[in-house]
Amino acid sequence: MDNFKRILKGIKPKHYKIGALVIVAPFIIAILFVGLIYLGAWGQIPSKRELSDLQYQRASEVYSADSVLIGKFYLYDRQPVSYGRFPEHLVQALIAIEDERFYDHQGIDIKSLFRVGIKSLLLGDASSGGGSTLTQQLAKNRYPRSERRRAPLAVNKIKEMIMARRLERIYSKEEILEHYLNTVPFGDNTFGIQSASLKFFNKSVDSLRIEEASVLTGMLKATHSYNPRLFEERSLDRRNLVLSNMERNGFIDKNQADSLKTLPLQIDYRDYDYNQGIAPYFREEVRKQVLDWQKALNGDIAINIYTSGLKIYTTLDHKMQVLAEETMREHMKALQQQFEKSYGKAAPWITDKELIKKKAKKLKLYRQLNDEGLDDVAIWDSLSTKRTMTLSDWEGEFEMEASTLDSIAHFMKFLNTGSLSIDPLNGAVKTWIGGIDFVHFKYDHISQSKRQVGSTFKPIVYTAALENGIEPCDYFSAREVQYENLKDWSPSNSGDKDEAYLNYSLEEALSKSVNTVTVKVLEKTGLENVLQLAKKMGIDEPLPDEPSIALGTGSIKITEMAAAYSSFLNGGRPSQPYLITSITTSRDSVLQEFDPKLAKDRAFSEANRLLMLEMMKETVNNGTASRIRSIYGLKNDIAGKTGTTQNNKDAWFVALTPKWLHISWVGLDDHEIGFKSTDLGQGANAALPLFAKMLQKMNKSSDFEAITKARFEPLSENLKEQLDCEPVKKDGFFKRLFTNPNKKKKRKFKE
Repeated sequence: MDNFKRILKGIKPKHYKIGALVIVAPFIIAILFVGLIYLGAWGQIPSKRELSDLQYQRASEVYSADSVLIGKFYLYDRQPVSYGRFPEHLVQALIAIEDERFYDHQGIDIKSLFRVGIKSLLLGDASSGGGSTLTQQLAKNRYPRSERRRAPLAVNKIKEMIMARRLERIYSKEEILEHYLNTVPFGDNTFGIQSASLKFFNKSVDSLRIEEASVLTGMLKATHSYNPRLFEERSLDRRNLVLSNMERNGFIDKNQADSLKTLPLQIDYRDYDYNQGIAPYFREEVRKQVLDWQKALNGDIAINIYTSGLKIYTTLDHKMQVLAEETMREHMKALQQQFEKSYGKAAPWITDKELIKKKAKKLKLYRQLNDEGLDDVAIWDSLSTKRTMTLSDWEGEFEMEASTLDSIAHFMKFLNTGSLSIDPLNGAVKTWIGGIDFVHFKYDHISQSKRQVGSTFKPIVYTAALENGIEPCDYFSAREVQYENLKDWSPSNSGDKDEAYLNYSLEEALSKSVNTVTVKVLEKTGLENVLQLAKKMGIDEPLPDEPSIALGTGSIKITEMAAAYSSFLNGGRPSQPYLITSITTSRDSVLQEFDPKLAKDRAFSEANRLLMLEMMKETVNNGTASRIRSIYGLKNDIAGKTGTTQNNKDAWFVALTPKWLHISWVGLDDHEIGFKSTDLGQGANAALPLFAKMLQKMNKSSDFEAITKARFEPLSENLKEQLDCEPVKKDGFFKRLFTNPNKKKKRKFKE
């Protein structure tokens, strides 16, 4: 003690001042440092006013008619929801693992800071954490460090503390939790708890169970390392740690925690990627139409499809679309195998090198090489160089050594399709399949493609005939004619030579799709009358002004064919297919409603509408589409028309039921390749099954009974009488005697 007193006596006053200065100086420096940060020496800190209006980019959502979220458009996949939709155990899990004293601090957890400081600085424990509260994390999420002026870590930490204190003064604890859970990143380009819940568990946040909420909150420490899709075991351990913390904090008891820890990790991952998911071609068309709508606003409303959190309500029937896509995959996979087998080793994608080169010249890569000054030899050498490529077929993706030319040959062989179904009474699109695979075939065969429609145009010809006074029981010879004033054009049938002696009624000629008769019906009706009716029925596409239009030489979009055929089910008035019913804000304020586009005037009479339906029923019951009954066993009320174009390049089928219209097309994108044979490539074989197999599935579900059990209205006695005649009459004996079936009759087409 005496020694200590002597030491104190030996310390001079100036030493006290120095010691005090040494102790106080760091605090003074720290205060000055914080003051400089507060005043903006390293960039301005958001004011209370800025922080009081926390706005963030929101994904726009696309919903089916049956209220299923089918897609999103976004820069950041975020769907904000209110605090009231958070289950209590979600908030408890978050607090237990991220900020146990959340309700006790005012934005800065002093105890946590001291813990981190002692463990990190004195003990060198890197696992001690960062000591940031949820409020500080919210500040960091809202104002990311990457977007701020470059500054040391300490500066950023202090800025976040200042912002956290301001946030705590502006918002309640519940509001802070709401903002935090709506902004925090969860990995896989997902932001906010609602988007994460939908992506990883395919359910809304308010339906999350305790163990699922624990998985998601457990991801927040390291969204990649604890991603349950990528690292199941690691994510499971982290989930169980969250449950342990919930037990320690009294949110759940030990028995509940132990029970939950035994559950396996089960996710139901659903990616809302642009290329994946249900109805990708439909969603892309919706995107285009919304962008057109957005552009038409001319800035009157500040709207951005990728950031404004719009809700886009569509006409699509989700359950029906699922069946349509299942059917498409089943049928097209089998048809592709038959198609390739029919060509064998003589397939054009194997033997026709010039065709492959012709397609290669359309590539951007070819143009680049050409622009670089390479000669043909060098260009083809480059395009023939093999490297590891990812290709795909109906079994999935695979890697192989292939050249650019090999890739062209591989993909040019694939059959493609477009199928559309609508409610004919208003044009609401129910299903939309624009192709076989949106990843590799972006071209939409519904909204973009125009293909020759073949015999599916014939009902328009026959309707025009009825409208212009031709009777259903008028007969036309099936004999082949060579029209001298049409460059000796000579349409023919696929039947035998005896057909030259036959005369068909309109109903029989349509049901059997007799080409020679259809041309004669058009001739008697008048070409101009047929073209005018086509326009009244909703076909705006310019059509060939020539008699071959009777056989469907016009190239028409599927949407326009749907409009035309809808008039047979909608009182003679065509209904244009439409996709979107309304667009609202994220808070459900209506921005725009879209009404069906229905024609005001009838395209043809009610009597002729009913007669045409009856004639197209005959096509299904006994004509070119009879396999609907014989092979697929469908007993529903169905009318329809098959179509096959020249050289079997396009296969069509149009199906009409009382409350549902379905159109399908099958062919190749390369117009130079068709089916090897008519047996394989005719509409009844290539396109009809897309409808028939789908209707089989629908018949098994009570969800579609309004469609599957609907019945056509019965014909009146008067209309029945108009159809009551022999379907075919044979020429008399003497006429047959003096008619050579092998010789074409020559005459001029009457214009």
